[in-house]
Amino acid sequence: MFILKICQANIDDLQEILQLQYFSYQSEAALFGRDIPPLKQTLDEVVDEYNNGVILKMYNDENTIIGSVRAKEAKGTVYIGKLMVHPNYRHNGYGTRLIKKIEEYFPDKRYELFTSTRSKDNIRLYQSLGYKIFDIKVINDELQFVYMEKA
Repeated sequence: MFILKICQANIDDLQEILQLQYFSYQSEAALFGRDIPPLKQTLDEVVDEYNNGVILKMYNDENTIIGSVRAKEAKGTVYIGKLMVHPNYRHNGYGTRLIKKIEEYFPDKRYELFTSTRSKDNIRLYQSLGYKIFDIKVINDELQFVYMEKA
């Protein structure tokens, strides 16, 4: 039995979170057969997100980061992104725990996030947490994003 904790990441965690991101987003990239933006993000870009929002980490009893999520607020809306759980830990409710925890950092706000229309598991997860589709944006023939919100 693992004991997993969630807290705000610190600057020293960002390299490990970026490595987790590269690993975790391989399954998303496989849906498209090519690189996707989370696989191209740099440490400097993650530091910028850290400085302008909140990054949470989920870690095990060995202090290994196995999950993370990011959010930032602008004009009363909290934009949630980069939800990730290490593939070995998926389908255990950890993504749900991370989303609920990031919402606690921004109480009584409107939350918005997006995912690919091909990411059926993500869409199901977000809908189970009360998110509703409010827009679909076509990027190209292969890529469409579903925008979801929760008030």
